[in-house]
Amino acid sequence: MKPFSSSPYLPKSSSFPRAMPVQKREIFGWAMYDFANSAFATTILAVIFNKYFATVVAGGAAGVSLFGFHLHGASFFTFSVSLSMAISAVLSPLLGAVADSSGSKKRFLMIFCYVAIVFTALLYFVREGDYWMGATFFIVANIGFAGGNVFYNAFLPEISTDRTIGRISGLGWASGYIGGGLLLAINLIMLRYPEWLGFRAGSFTVHDCFVSVSLWWLLFSIPTFLFLRERAPKTLHTYKRVSFWTGYQRLRHTFSRIQTFQELTKFLLAYLIYNDGIETVIIMASIFGADVLGMKTDEIILYFLMVQGIAFFGSLLFGFLADFIGNKKTVMISLGIWSLIVIWAFRLGIFLDPKSEYWILGVLAGMVMGGSQAASRSLQGIFTPDANSAEFFGFFAVSGKFASVFGPLIYGILIAITGSVQSGVLSVLIFFIIGMAILWTVNERKGMEEKQSPVL
Repeated sequence: MKPFSSSPYLPKSSSFPRAMPVQKREIFGWAMYDFANSAFATTILAVIFNKYFATVVAGGAAGVSLFGFHLHGASFFTFSVSLSMAISAVLSPLLGAVADSSGSKKRFLMIFCYVAIVFTALLYFVREGDYWMGATFFIVANIGFAGGNVFYNAFLPEISTDRTIGRISGLGWASGYIGGGLLLAINLIMLRYPEWLGFRAGSFTVHDCFVSVSLWWLLFSIPTFLFLRERAPKTLHTYKRVSFWTGYQRLRHTFSRIQTFQELTKFLLAYLIYNDGIETVIIMASIFGADVLGMKTDEIILYFLMVQGIAFFGSLLFGFLADFIGNKKTVMISLGIWSLIVIWAFRLGIFLDPKSEYWILGVLAGMVMGGSQAASRSLQGIFTPDANSAEFFGFFAVSGKFASVFGPLIYGILIAITGSVQSGVLSVLIFFIIGMAILWTVNERKGMEEKQSPVL
């Protein structure tokens, strides 16, 4: 079956008094936000800035002094990630509730998007030793990136059906891998082959790559804000009169009814734990390659371009697989592969030379990276009442953000204790095993039935 048909999709629920047909351009606009902001996920979080910050700005093995303690540069970076995710985790459900109350998911998405764009551009000014300034700019930018994804994800149930949600979610992830991969390729050309762009050798530095992320994000998010429509009904309050207290009251009401959504609750707990592992692997991969294997920046970029290319097809494949065998089974398969990746990384070099095996692990990671997260987002979507989409995807974001708090934090502590980036990699396996065990207890059909009793 094709992802799109000539007939428009209709929102699944009658929660909205006037269901507007979903046009293909809206789905395109929604997917384009992933295309746009994935430049931040690749160039800033996964490949260039994280390595630059850990090894240059924060001194690498020489590290920094924090409250009298010596910290490896990688530890200082992971602690910065954890702090930004902790703040995002606190804000996400509250702001999601406000957005649902006021029918303003799109407006919140714009605010977080543009805050992130500005502070990403400010990373241009971060130089060696500027670890406090760099951490501050990065934390604010990452809060904007993570917070915007709450409202972006919340549109998914509105533009899909239970039959198509897996494919549309997979399309979003696939678009992200194309966007992030394309800019990463441009960054490689800027750093290594600037003459291809008409510039002389040495014209660009990694700082120019940070600015390119902002420009890319700004340009390619335009279709999102032009085409995506807000379907949630406006309340009697105007946007200005809907306060955080309104969101807090709505959030309290959701908590009081959370037992109605038992399968959703179990899923969020499982996601909190296994996403701990996924996010930690993604954030630490380039630092691992540089520290353990001595990979240079251009080699790491090529590595992640390979991962991105495979992840594009993996996202589409797992999206169709989720619609065919179910989202839960799809996530379980992906977590089994993630577990294999972590075990192999701990014993790197057991079959071939370590660097060759690391490239093989990149192939495996690319296969499941987008698929595991796309299927997870789909599972959340089929459990979520349409009228509470931003609020419930706020809870989904809380799980993901707390995952990004504890995973990097634990990894950073182990690096600080042992002085070795490789020493803590096996600890990630624990998150996958516990997450799989909890996910096994989730009843997908029952969760879809519970969705019919929405929090109003």
